[in-house]
Amino acid sequence: QPQLVESGGGWVQPGGSLRLSCAASGLTLDDYAIGWFRQAPGKDREWVSCISATGFTRNYAPSVNGRFTISGDKAKNTVYLQLDNLEPEDTAVYSCAAVAQKRFCPMSGAYMYWGQGTQVTVSS
Repeated sequence: QPQLVESGGGWVQPGGSLRLSCAASGLTLDDYAIGWFRQAPGKDREWVSCISATGFTRNYAPSVNGRFTISGDKAKNTVYLQLDNLEPEDTAVYSCAAVAQKRFCPMSGAYMYWGQGTQVTVSS
């Protein structure tokens, strides 16, 4: 059974940075696109970013474009989300998800496998 495990969350002051990791097992990033999502208390889940299996397609939500960077390490079967210039509005549980798609990555919730999430808190 494929499994995704997120790590790297924590507390940071506004303007700070974090790097989130999504470690995959039971599937290979050669065949799966990975998406990152977040959900703040009392709000709907929001798509944040995604990377295709080829690595050539990378998309970002307008609210994080220019501040977050997605990347993959196929040797480690892990996808990273670098969070820079964090704002209090970025506070949420961040989760990664996988779907069997090569060239593109869905900018929606159309993913097959989901991780449990990691908490990111931005406050002074």
